[in-house]
Amino acid sequence: MRFREGLKKTLANRLALMGGLVVLALFAVSWLAPVISPHDPNQMEIRLRLRPPGTPGHLLGTDSMGRDVLSRLIWGSRISLKVGFVAVGLATLIGLALGAVAGYRGGLIDGLIMRFCDLMLCFPSMFLILTVIAILEPSIWNVMVVIGLTSWMGVARLVRAEFLSLMTRDFVLAARAQGASACRIIWRHLLPNAMGPVLVTATLGVAGAILMESSLSFLGLGAQPPTPTWGAMLTEGKDHLARAWWLSLYPGLAILATVLSYNLLGEGLREAFNPHNAARQG
Repeated sequence: MRFREGLKKTLANRLALMGGLVVLALFAVSWLAPVISPHDPNQMEIRLRLRPPGTPGHLLGTDSMGRDVLSRLIWGSRISLKVGFVAVGLATLIGLALGAVAGYRGGLIDGLIMRFCDLMLCFPSMFLILTVIAILEPSIWNVMVVIGLTSWMGVARLVRAEFLSLMTRDFVLAARAQGASACRIIWRHLLPNAMGPVLVTATLGVAGAILMESSLSFLGLGAQPPTPTWGAMLTEGKDHLARAWWLSLYPGLAILATVLSYNLLGEGLREAFNPHNAARQG
């Protein structure tokens, strides 16, 4: 019930609804990339290099290799969304498992998990990711795994706090009194009631993961050429900034719109699932 009420409040929030619609549009664009892309994103035509927006057949212009910018933007959305969901999915699974164990068991196990979480939080995530990526071979899969393995701490702390709060509720005490197993209590009673805040954190985390992937691709540590990514397009654009402004403008706007949409959706979900707001409205 709490989850359904939260979704209804989110749909009533105009900014969150706008962000959600943009996210759905991005999903549609990435899914239909083979159909709606006007050109092969890696097709080079040197004679058409650095053509400005509005060139016949190239709505957003071409890059230094004569590749269509619009096609590369469309295919780049696939990489960004894939990184966001795979990385956040991995981080959420790890955070859910560790947070659930820590919150339910308590005691020594809780202390060990939380101290390990604090230890991970001591390292600046960007530098930690750069170090691991520099050791491993740069690839999009390494980027997704490393971002996921270094982003689970917030979810774990949130799930632990939710479990500690829910453990004192009557329905959990009743389930224990009836002899329900730990797995049943966690999966049937605790996790469903803790998923609202986790959904909020995951939504905001997707925006952070996309921004992180763009930063790594900008530094040349993400997907390797000729794979089209928004960060790599920005890297190429900085070398032609005075002559070909569109090479930096359009991927920058794509990153801005995507991250802003996820943040708007995440903030709307946060307000909807915030128990203090619910109590105040009640």
